[in-house]
Amino acid sequence: MTQPPFGFVLVFLLFSLLFLSNSYKLWFKTDEYYKDLYNSLTNEKTPYPFKNFFLKRLENRKRWEVEQKIFSFIGIAAVIAADVIVVMAWIKI
Repeated sequence: MTQPPFGFVLVFLLFSLLFLSNSYKLWFKTDEYYKDLYNSLTNEKTPYPFKNFFLKRLENRKRWEVEQKIFSFIGIAAVIAADVIVVMAWIKI
């Protein structure tokens, strides 16, 4: 296995940080996160694909929270595992 370039490792870790930041908002600032998400989807100036699908998912807030937190928990585990693998490959342990 070859060592990945440092730039790749850095970008990979930055994307991981973005995911972890959103997960933090979901778990610890749920009201603010929900309102920001809802406001961005209801803003007429933003052309999101599948906007109506996502708005329908937000109608039942409790269910949305449970689904998002389950997905987030699985995602956090996967992101941390991938980060460890990428850093280990870069260090060549």
